[in-house]
Amino acid sequence: MKNLLLAVLLVGGCGNAPKPDPLHTREVRLPNGVRILCEVKMRPEDMALGMMHRDSLAENRGMLFIHVASGNHPYWMHNVRVPLDIIWMDESRKIVEISENTPPCLKPAQECGNYGGQRPSQYVLEMPGGGVKRHNLKIGDAIDF
Repeated sequence: MKNLLLAVLLVGGCGNAPKPDPLHTREVRLPNGVRILCEVKMRPEDMALGMMHRDSLAENRGMLFIHVASGNHPYWMHNVRVPLDIIWMDESRKIVEISENTPPCLKPAQECGNYGGQRPSQYVLEMPGGGVKRHNLKIGDAIDF
């Protein structure tokens, strides 16, 4: 009887636990037709974590950040372990800013600088360093997702 009561309490308590945010992915198509599978980040806490503490980002993979509204959205590389190409897009998904081969920063947070955010954007795509050059991306190109 005691074990049954404990089991009921444990199961009942599980219903109140916050559910983890499932991994959302979306296919992103570059102007040259290449498709990249991206993790989608929309919650502020997920956006803040981004690529931190990851040892790699596979080719044709990325991370797509969707901001609630257009604005100046600088990014930083604190605790990011791999170089990334960061691409800012406006609400029509046209590239407005690019940071190529953005270097990792494993220093204390206050020593890691910001990148981008000089032009209004609503979407930000992170891909492995060298992707911008490899796919010939430039300001004004439209990305489809």
